[in-house]
Amino acid sequence: MKEKAKKFAHKAYKFSNSWTGTVIIVLFVIFFIAQAFRIPSGSMKNSLLIGDHLFAKKFAYGISTPHLPFLEIPLIPGTDGHIYDGDTPERGDIVIFRYPENPSFHYVKRCVALPGDELFIHEKNLYLHPHEGDGFIQEHYAPEQIVEASGKLWIKNPYAAKHAGIHHDPSVVNDGTHPMPIFFTPPFVVPENEYFMMGDNRDHSNDSRFWGPVPYGLVEGTPWFVYFSINDKYEIRWDRMGKTPTDLEGDAYIKRAENENGKKDKGIF
Repeated sequence: MKEKAKKFAHKAYKFSNSWTGTVIIVLFVIFFIAQAFRIPSGSMKNSLLIGDHLFAKKFAYGISTPHLPFLEIPLIPGTDGHIYDGDTPERGDIVIFRYPENPSFHYVKRCVALPGDELFIHEKNLYLHPHEGDGFIQEHYAPEQIVEASGKLWIKNPYAAKHAGIHHDPSVVNDGTHPMPIFFTPPFVVPENEYFMMGDNRDHSNDSRFWGPVPYGLVEGTPWFVYFSINDKYEIRWDRMGKTPTDLEGDAYIKRAENENGKKDKGIF
């Protein structure tokens, strides 16, 4: 038995050192385990920054259909985007998905509403009515977050307190020069098997407010950790490397608290 195990291990080692074995192993990792992505825009600032290079956890939400690298051609045609359905995004998750209007592009946003949830935007504020109903809201959210409208309860800005990267740009005002969905959207119920995504940099994000929710079949994974980060001055951001989104959110929370304390110390409210 030990001799057979040694022979198998030796063959596996030789195979992994061959060109064929290396290519197969690399493609297996890219298709099913981890894939490298670069953050190209500021839509997730301050949670994820332009120039962050990260590995995506490809198996977080099932196994998505593998695509030929660079060409983005599906290797298993006829699927709905997944070859195995697994876990689904939860409220507050940062999700990597294929852009519904052009699936060859990957987007990174935060999931703010699940199938059956209802939401609307009023004066930039997100109001969420989870599909679990009023009792769920009263049990899981603080009274100061809850408002009543149209005969039901809503949570105002349900993610802002927990996720420090979520913010608005005070210079973006409703003066007719900016898209209306930033400020107002009518009540919307998320369809079955779809997810509503928004960027943390709320006033500078092209997201579900403009082109609708994301089908589960286009969900690819979630950011795992940053392996490299560089700013627009080509300076390496060493403090971000090796950190998970949760780690980075913790850093953002500390910075936000420091800024708020600084403003109070200076008499700015």
